[in-house]
Order: sequence, then C-alpha cells, then structure tokens
Amino acid sequence: MAESSEGLGTVPEHERILQEIQSTDTACVGPTLRSVYDDQPNAHKKFMEKLDACIRNHDKEIEKMCNFHHQGFVDAITELLKVRTDAEKLKVQVTDTNRRFQDAGKEVIGHTEDIIRCRIQQRNITTVVEKLQLCLPVLEMYSKLKEQMSTKRYYSALKTMEQLENVYFPRVSQYRFCQLMIENLPKLREDIKEISMSDLKDFLESIRKHSDKIGETAMKQAQHQKTFSVSLQKQNDVKFGKNRYINNYRIPEEKNEVVLKQALEEEDENEEEGDEETFENYYRKQRKKQARLVLQPQSSMGYGFPVNRLFDLLFEIRDQYNETLLKKWTGVFRDIFEEDNYSPIPIVNEEEYKSVISKFPFQDPDLEKQPFPKKFPMSQSVPHIYIQVKEFIYASLKFSESLHRSSTEIDDMLRKSTNLLLTRTLSGCLLNLIRKPHIGLTELVQIIINTTHLEQACKYLEDFITNITNISQETVHTTRLYGLSTFKDARHAAEGEIYTKLNQKIDEFVQLADYDWTMSEPDGRASGYLMDLINFLRSIFQVFTHLPGKVAQTACMSACQHLSTSLMRMLLDSELKQISMGAVQQFNLDVIQCELFASSEPVPGFQGDTLQLAFIDLRQLLDLFMVWDWSTYLADYGQPASKYLRVNPNTALILLEKMKDTSKKNNIFAQFRKNDRDKQKLIETVVKQLRSLVNGMSQHT
Repeated sequence: MAESSEGLGTVPEHERILQEIQSTDTACVGPTLRSVYDDQPNAHKKFMEKLDACIRNHDKEIEKMCNFHHQGFVDAITELLKVRTDAEKLKVQVTDTNRRFQDAGKEVIGHTEDIIRCRIQQRNITTVVEKLQLCLPVLEMYSKLKEQMSTKRYYSALKTMEQLENVYFPRVSQYRFCQLMIENLPKLREDIKEISMSDLKDFLESIRKHSDKIGETAMKQAQHQKTFSVSLQKQNDVKFGKNRYINNYRIPEEKNEVVLKQALEEEDENEEEGDEETFENYYRKQRKKQARLVLQPQSSMGYGFPVNRLFDLLFEIRDQYNETLLKKWTGVFRDIFEEDNYSPIPIVNEEEYKSVISKFPFQDPDLEKQPFPKKFPMSQSVPHIYIQVKEFIYASLKFSESLHRSSTEIDDMLRKSTNLLLTRTLSGCLLNLIRKPHIGLTELVQIIINTTHLEQACKYLEDFITNITNISQETVHTTRLYGLSTFKDARHAAEGEIYTKLNQKIDEFVQLADYDWTMSEPDGRASGYLMDLINFLRSIFQVFTHLPGKVAQTACMSACQHLSTSLMRMLLDSELKQISMGAVQQFNLDVIQCELFASSEPVPGFQGDTLQLAFIDLRQLLDLFMVWDWSTYLADYGQPASKYLRVNPNTALILLEKMKDTSKKNNIFAQFRKNDRDKQKLIETVVKQLRSLVNGMSQHT
C-alpha cells in the first residue's frame, strides 16, 4: 500500500522534470537531473521508464509528421527533375550569349584603343600648337628687330630688344633658338651704340654750324606766338633740324635723317637703360655749350627751369620721413616685447580663436580640430608685430602717394621701406631682446617659435603690398621682402643664447658641488647637486620639444659636453691638492648618473650612444683608476684599439700625483705594512713612467 502511494506521488514529479528538461535552457538541466537522484531509491528507474515512454511518443509523432509530408517531398523531387531539362537548355543559351558578348567586346576594345591613340595624337598636336603659338610671337618680334636694324630705326630696335628680354624670352628660354637670340643681342646693342654716337656727333655738329640762323628764326617766331610754350615748341622744332628754310637757306640733313627723326619723335617715351646715360650726358653737355653761345634769356623770364632738384629734395625728405618712422617703430616694437609674457596664446572659445586669426594669418588644421580650450603656438607679440608692420606700410604709403610716382615705383618704395623695418629695426629689437639678462631659456624657446611664424607671415605682407599698389609680385623689378634672413639671424642668435645660458646654469649647479676629496668610503649614492642638475636638464629639455629637432639636439649635446668638461676641470683643478680613492669612487657614482641621463634619450633623434660619448673621456679615466689597470694603459698607449684611448697621459699623471700625496698623508705608518708599501711603490713607478711618457710627447711636439 505504501509502495503504490509512493509510485502515485512520483509520477507527477517525473512529468514535471521532463517538462522542465524540454522547456528550459541546457545550462539549467544539471540541477533538474540532480533532483531525480536526490529522490526515493527507485525514482531513477521509474524516471528512465517514463523517459523511454516519452521518447516513444515523440518518435510516433515524428513518424506521423514524416508520413504526412512524404508525398509533398516526392512531388518536389519530381518537379525538380522536370526543371532539370530546362536548366540545361538555359545553361547552353547563357554560354552562347556570353560567347557572343565576348566576340562583340573584342571589337569594342579595338575601337576603344583606336580612340585612345587618336586622343593621344590630338593632345600631342594641341601641345605642339600651343608651343608654336608661344614661340611665334618671339620669332615675329625678332624678325621685327632685324627689320628695324636694316631700316636704321635704332631706337625702336632698342625698345624691341627690351620687350624680347623682359617679356618674350622668359617664356621660351628652354629652347635653343632662344639662347642663340639672347647671345646675339649684346652685339646688336653695341652696334647701335657705335652708330648712334656717330650720328649724334654729326647732328650736333650740324646744329652748331647753323646755330646763328636757327636762333634768329626762333626769336622771330616767338614774337608772333601768344604763349611762350608754343614758341618754345617751335623753337625746338627748328633747333632739331627739321626740313625748314631759314632766309631761303635750307638746313641740310645727313644721310641718317630717318634715324634721327624717329629718335626725336619717341623722345617723350621711357628712357632706355644701359648705355643711355652715356648718350644723355654727352648730349646735355654739348647742348649746354651751344646754349651759352646762342641763347641769351631775358632777365624777366619765370618758366622753363627744371624741377628735378625739387623732386630730389622731396625724395630726400621722404628718406628722412622713413628714418623718423623707423625710429618711432623701434619704440613700438620695444613696448610690444616688454609687454609680452612669452607664453602660447590661450583661447577658450570660437570667438577668441577668430579674433586672433583676424589679426594674424595662422593656419593649422590640427589646431582647428582640437576642442576648446586650446593654445596657439606663438605668444601675443606675434599678432601685435604683424599689425604694426602693416601700420608702418600705411604710414610710408601716405608720403609716397604725394610724389606723383608710378605704381611700380611706389611699390618698390614700400618694399624697400618694409625691408629696412624688418632687417634693421625689428631685427635690432629682437637681438637686444635676446641679449637681455632677464630673458631665460623658456622665453628664448618662445622667441624662436615666434620668429618662425613671423617669417612664414612675410609672404602675406608681400600680398598686402601687392593689393595696395596693384603691382604683381612676378614683375621683374619687384623688390622682395628679406624676412627670411632677418628672422633666421634672430633665431641663430636665440639658439646661441640658449646654449650660453644653459651652460651658465650648469656652472651654477656645479659650483654647489661640495666633495670631501679625502673621504675613505663613498656615500653609496650620487651627489645631491648633480641629481638636482639632471632633474633641471630633464625639465628644460621637455620644453625644448617645441623647438626644431636640430636645435634641441644641439642644445642637449652642448649641455652634456659642457657638464663633462666642468667635471673634468673639477678633478684637475690646481687648487685641489689631494684626492682619495673614496672620493674617486664617489665621483664615479656621479658620472654614472650623467651617463644614465644621456642614455635615457632626453631629446629624441640621437643615434645609438652618440650622447653618451660626451662623457667618454671621464669614463675611460675613471675606469683606469677604478680597476687600477696601469699595465694595460702603458702597454697599449698610442694604439688605435687601446682600451683607454681617450685618456691623456698628462691628465692621468696630475690625478695620480694627487692620489699619491693623499696616500702618503694617510699612511704615515703604512711603511710597516707590506701591502701599503707595495701600493706606494706601484704608484711611484707609474708616476715615473707617466712623466717619461709626457716628457717624450713634449719633446716630439
């Protein structure tokens, strides 16, 4: 009765377990199955029976489902077999279509290649046409030059030469025919000079012969004119020998009459450079002589006087005005440098960023992408200086505008004045700033960064002047701004000052050294002054990361070499009379810290152990004294592969004598100990050998 009640109670439990196994995740099956074993003793067997019954039920259901869908599966297979024939036909059709496409594509490819060749030929033809169009004006102008030379129109020929040299030849200078033309121009110009001088002399001689009749006619004509300018014009016409009759006498003209007429007609044009000054001076000199003989001007005359002296005076005033501006801007630049904090410009929002950009042309895509707050690399003085340079250009322009000069001359004046501002005023202010005592290493680094950005801004200043004068920078006679040399010199001066101040700082730390040169044992750690110096160098070289790599590397190498030299000088100081072995060991600990600093790559870019070589002299000297390897040193001295190649015998002798004196002082009773006596003898022997070696070197020298 108990068993039947037990079985009745177990069956529902087994059904619940089966339902959980079928419905829950596989990860939770373990605890469910464990409950079967935790139940009554026969529960496992009954559970298995229940499980088998459940499996059989599922199998029956699967079989029913398969029987139900079997006919559909058979029908699907039958349909696939029917489609098989159509698929094979489709495959044949696709293959045939692909073949026909391939055949058609070959023809298209052939036509395409023909088109490409035609396009290349067309492009080559276009290029040839462009080059010919570029060369044709040159050939036409040169042909025109030859024609002018043959017809003796020399002045026009000179103007044509000028156009060829300044306009046409630069376009085709790469061609050989152009070089031949260029080489031929000096000879043509020299021929023109000789012929023109001869014609000028003949012309002046002809004028001199008939000057009295010319003057008589000129005075008569002047009386019949309303204004003196008209009479003066006619007087000039008569003077220069045009075909006029004076008292029924015709003034003869020489065989080169056509040349002279052409020259006189073009007299008001721009003057030719080169030998023109020679002709002009000769002509003026001869005409002045003739004027003294022919013309007797009236005392009441207030016209016809040259105004060149007035313009010369104005130009002198302009130069003085520019000098005054330069002096004024010297104070402006000095004030800007005094007010600068020599720190990167901080910006906290877009408005401040745009404000700086509006004052100074700065472009950096990386900085634009950075979130606010951020910093410009230059300090506040850079945009202020840029603004003041533009103000100087405006001030210089105000005076030049009133001189009635051409745009090209005004452009040249502005550029020359700006060059003086950059190369003399700004450069001088920068150099004075760099040499000021209160300017430290951080400020010098910022000055180098500032000059780099000011140098880059010079091209914008050139564009600024171009926009004012409308004279392109490609013009042949346009003066360039010398910002490159100005700021490069300032950077070199700042770099040199960095090296000097860095070495001075090292000297200040070294002066704090307080060695006990007679100590018997080292402290076991590096000296405090040296660790402070190394920490300072690490921090300052971190600031140098903003400098160009070459500058930072040079500064680091210079600092290490100076530190090595200072330490060596400390050992060899003549006032230091005695050094103990313990002091040498303590000194060696300090040098080890220097070498560790050099090997830590405080400035990136050094190759291998380049920086550590700055301490190689100290290292070999200390190694020699630490291991007391005098036999090796003396035996290998002078050999390229010597272990102590960098140890100078005189240096070793000085240091060893200081140690010898210490050994004598500290070992008054050492003569009673055999080891001390042997060491003392060894020192004396090495000292003698070193002295002999040093004396031999001096005699050889």
